[in-house]
Amino acid sequence: MLAASGADLPTSVDDLISPALAARVDRLDVLSRKLLAGKLPGERRSKRRGRSVEFDDFRPYIAGDDLRHIDWNVYARLERLVIKLFREEEDLALHLLVDASGSMDAGRPSKLGYALRLAFALAYIGLVNQNRVSVGLFGLSASEGGAPSRGGLAELRPMRGRRSVRALGEFLLRGARRVVGESGVGGGGREASDAGAEFGRACRGFAQGRAGRGVMVVISDFLMESGCDAGLSYVGAATWDGSFDAHAIQVIAPGEADPAVERDRGLVGDLRMTDVESGRGAEVTVTPETIQAYRREFDRAVARVRASCAARGVAYARIETETPVETVLTGALRRGGLLR
Repeated sequence: MLAASGADLPTSVDDLISPALAARVDRLDVLSRKLLAGKLPGERRSKRRGRSVEFDDFRPYIAGDDLRHIDWNVYARLERLVIKLFREEEDLALHLLVDASGSMDAGRPSKLGYALRLAFALAYIGLVNQNRVSVGLFGLSASEGGAPSRGGLAELRPMRGRRSVRALGEFLLRGARRVVGESGVGGGGREASDAGAEFGRACRGFAQGRAGRGVMVVISDFLMESGCDAGLSYVGAATWDGSFDAHAIQVIAPGEADPAVERDRGLVGDLRMTDVESGRGAEVTVTPETIQAYRREFDRAVARVRASCAARGVAYARIETETPVETVLTGALRRGGLLR
């Protein structure tokens, strides 16, 4: 896999989401497959009935009901006491965890750049619908921009409303700049690490640090030598107790699924390849046979991620970085029940 070298990472909020795309996704909203109670009045229609201004239904009066909710017009016509019910509006917490580790700073288009743009688009949808949105970045070597860091996890406190869009975007942009600085723009400046263990620690800290209920989305390539089961277990645990509706979005670059597309970019012949996360190198001769063997192993790795998600009640989606973000938002993520 060839490094992206920061060439197509976002550099401005408009680069994270264009004004045209923002206008098109304004009509979308985050959807939970579960009944989750919000903390604040919002714009999401609840399945519960409450005391908003939107009338929903009647029910017979029961002793102890608030007399102010009796429909006296119905009583005058039918001499029956009925209570007016109203549709309650509530907010939904959206928690986004984005992989900014070494393996994400690869691919053309860059997996990291794509993940940041997708995460920001989801955050934007949540914010404009008055939902609480929190974001975490993991894989950076230190606390990012003064944000609290637990076990390598940089977090942005929950935010709400359109006025928070720029601040959230700047947090993601600082993460992108840190990735370029750590890699030395192709220099491989990160320390070797166990990506699977780091992912597990990040998921544990992020999942256990969420208050209340909501939707959790993890965006990563999930291509960790030691596997992603531990991290997904922490995410999945929150789904079993009803706290979260969890989604995993696997971001894949074209050259990962089929190394043959990298042939014109120098992936041919005798090469020394270095794992950007562990730092280990290997001598490889790229032939049609090795590419076929790689494809089989890659397909098995993706299948393991999908199976791990299914076993833990986590919704799974595989996204290629060549797919426009708008297509993902209005297509795969709507079909998967994350957006409506």
